[in-house]
Amino acid sequence: MPASPSTARAINDRVALRLLQQEGPLTAGQLKQLTGLSRPTVADLVERLTAAGLIEVVGESGEQRRGPNARLYGIVADRAQLAALDVRTEGVSVVVSDLLGRELARASVPIADDTGTGPAVEQAVTLVERAAKEAGAERLHTVGVGAPGLIDPATGELRDSSGLPEWHRRLVAALQERLPARVIVENETNLAALAEQRDGAARDRDTFVLLWLGHGTGAAVVLDGRLRRGASGGTGEIGFLPVPGTSTLPSATDCEGGFHSLAGSAAIAELAAGHGLVATAVSPGEPEAAALVRQAVATLSSPSASPSPSPSASSGADRFLSALADRLAIGAASVVAVLDPGCVVLGGEVGRVGGEVLAARVGERLARMSPLPVEVRASALGGGAVLRGALLTARESAQDDLFAPRSR
Repeated sequence: MPASPSTARAINDRVALRLLQQEGPLTAGQLKQLTGLSRPTVADLVERLTAAGLIEVVGESGEQRRGPNARLYGIVADRAQLAALDVRTEGVSVVVSDLLGRELARASVPIADDTGTGPAVEQAVTLVERAAKEAGAERLHTVGVGAPGLIDPATGELRDSSGLPEWHRRLVAALQERLPARVIVENETNLAALAEQRDGAARDRDTFVLLWLGHGTGAAVVLDGRLRRGASGGTGEIGFLPVPGTSTLPSATDCEGGFHSLAGSAAIAELAAGHGLVATAVSPGEPEAAALVRQAVATLSSPSASPSPSPSASSGADRFLSALADRLAIGAASVVAVLDPGCVVLGGEVGRVGGEVLAARVGERLARMSPLPVEVRASALGGGAVLRGALLTARESAQDDLFAPRSR
């Protein structure tokens, strides 16, 4: 059956708003060309969206004469303010943006291990409130939260997870109580994958796996353009994957003995120490492993490093990166064998600083271990992918709400 006039109008409005979101400001003529709608229909939707406060004139096109036809229409950026949080065991970072994703304020606060649950929650919530005030946001529309642990797919709530502080779970409830905003919680690695797909290393892939390498380990699975969470929200808990090279097996409550014991930051630091490497973090909160991998890559890239060292004469940095690639390939090969993603992104702080040097070594090992073709890429966003993914999620949720057709 043909759509009713009101339904057709709603569909046209949504199409126009999505184009303005993706392409930026457009003239009515450009909207006509991109949508295929008639000139009168475009004129009606522009008038309708302007009256609703969703779009406004933001300038004039330099390619046309001055006048109505040259007006550039864009989404009203200050129609809503958003916040994104990256919740780690050692602290919280927040970004506040407008509806178009333009950053208005950024802040972070460290939270010590011995901080009580109540004080830790208060520090985190106060940080968000202070950042919102700095951004001039009287009311946040949507808050996206990226946190380690399992997200219940039925309720969207952060579930108990081994080794995580209690204040993580309490924080979500506190944000919902203190802020007049919608709060969306997602696993940090899943958000990182969304960001890498939108703005990072996986922009041209609709199927890939992101292997998170930071303080801890994790994985995110994107198949046919969709993030897959699993029946209980646990897809990608690769830290619990039993692997050779550890002294024990993981349990239901502890990933010690799993892949985490080979690729977590503490394990990588121990591996580096065995090869005589030392390094200092360049920023507060940076995993020790990232500093060590950065130093190793820099050592190999320096003019004094041999371009093709033999196994017997290779430097400590070379041996360290080779041993690390051996470890990462074990976990990656298991994922590749089951999912055949065609692409593995080495994410997190370690994946980014390892760059093409580390990615190439892991790729070489996977080529020997698996008959399935797979490309290994380095993260383009590193640890910042979590905040970026949380902001993208908040932005899409807010736009879905604001752009939804209203009943008359």
